Amino acid sequence: MTVASQVKQTLATLKGTQGTLRLYTAQTRDEETKLVYKEALAATGIIINDLERRLQTLEYQEPQYKGN
Repeated sequence: MTVASQVKQTLATLKGTQGTLRLYTAQTRDEETKLVYKEALAATGIIINDLERRLQTLEYQEPQYKGN
């Protein structure tokens, strides 16, 4: 498995996790728990943005990985 495919797989997993966190945030009534979910959403968002930038760099440096 290439680095690019590992990054893409990690991105897909994190985006799925974000969806789950959004669902939990919407379903919970406890404000403290909702805050924890929102913080986790923000953290995963930052990580996703960083990984997407890294993937762009990888695809630029190694064009054969683009779109795979």
